[in-house]
Amino acid sequence: MIEAESCYDFLPITKEELAMSKPHETEQMNTPAPSTRVSRRLFLQSIAGASSVTLLATGVAQPQVQPQTPQAAPPRPHVKETPAEWFISHGLNQEMRWEQMYGRGYLTPTSLFFIRNHDPSPTIDLKTWRLKVEGSGVKRSLELSYDELLRLPSLSVTRYLECAGNGRTFFQEVLDKPAKGTPWRLGAFGIAEWTGVPLKEILQRAGLKRTAVDVMPTGLDARHIERPMPIAKALEDDTLLVYAMNGDTLSPDHGFPARILVPGWIGIASIKWVGKIHVSEQALAVQKNTTDYVMVGPDFLEKPPAKGPALTLQTPKSAIALPWPAMLPAGSHLIRGYAWSPYGKIVTVEYSLDTGKRWHLATLRTPNLARAGVRWDFVWEAQPGTYTLMTRARDERGQIQPKTVPWNELGYAFWAVVRHPVQVTA
Repeated sequence: MIEAESCYDFLPITKEELAMSKPHETEQMNTPAPSTRVSRRLFLQSIAGASSVTLLATGVAQPQVQPQTPQAAPPRPHVKETPAEWFISHGLNQEMRWEQMYGRGYLTPTSLFFIRNHDPSPTIDLKTWRLKVEGSGVKRSLELSYDELLRLPSLSVTRYLECAGNGRTFFQEVLDKPAKGTPWRLGAFGIAEWTGVPLKEILQRAGLKRTAVDVMPTGLDARHIERPMPIAKALEDDTLLVYAMNGDTLSPDHGFPARILVPGWIGIASIKWVGKIHVSEQALAVQKNTTDYVMVGPDFLEKPPAKGPALTLQTPKSAIALPWPAMLPAGSHLIRGYAWSPYGKIVTVEYSLDTGKRWHLATLRTPNLARAGVRWDFVWEAQPGTYTLMTRARDERGQIQPKTVPWNELGYAFWAVVRHPVQVTA
């Protein structure tokens, strides 16, 4: 692995560059300045004054306007702010703009972390919240309060989290074949430090049976989203019931009071707002592993009761921390980005400035963590013109981003090389 400072033998090292090498840095974004508002009282007075002037000028009686009953503002779908300069809005879902990660530390600030919800973020009362563990796969039912959960042995891990549909828009842009679902580019991704109780610790306290097959967490959101995982995955050391993110209590948008973290797997497996964990001695079939989050298309066989192979592991990807499309002035630029894989550490990141005719090695930055990813960069002496930047990552198991991938109806697992448009001006 290339050391953090090796790319800067010919460039001065700034404080920003030194900050990039910190492995557990969590950078906070400044809260945007509140917009200037005119008070409702002064606003109504100004309207009344304008009406009086109109009456005096025209001498014509104006119709009386009946006061209207104030309408309640619709509930906010999210608790945190999601300004357009930070996020691409997909309604309930909010995609991080990759250019906001340029020059930041390794971790994605919670304020920038993408939101993938099926319904508005629920409000959960800790006084009444309980975690219930039950099912044929445990010897006894278990119920834990939040305080009891916090007293259990805990673990902190740095891992990425990514929506299964991340990159979906490229089925249209690259393959010219659209897929159903939210048109994510690559911003449904983030790296965080997660703190919680190993799931196996909780299962063992409920008397986990050797005959247990599947473990299924269920959320307390409006639809009670749930998805099972095999017992082997539930028992991995870094599969956690999380209660803290980046050193702070989970926010409502990210699963407060507790969520599951299933490293390397598609995001739907990391159920938020968990209230129940069902342990079964039989394989479980629900909507999220039979109808949704399965591969449906001409290259995939049905696996009844599922419409196709159920998704589990994610795929290796890379992304450039520039706007889409990007506009740059001519000159020397340090181009930065991220790469990640569920299979292990990233070994190389290559970039191309000529639509894949020639590839060059980018510099990898520390840290480079399995199931989390790595930052990379390269210096570009950009001349005026229109360019298509491309990157591809390879992990320690030999997985490398391909030129193309099979299409599937629901637009999952796009991990082919993407083409990032850049215009360089004189």
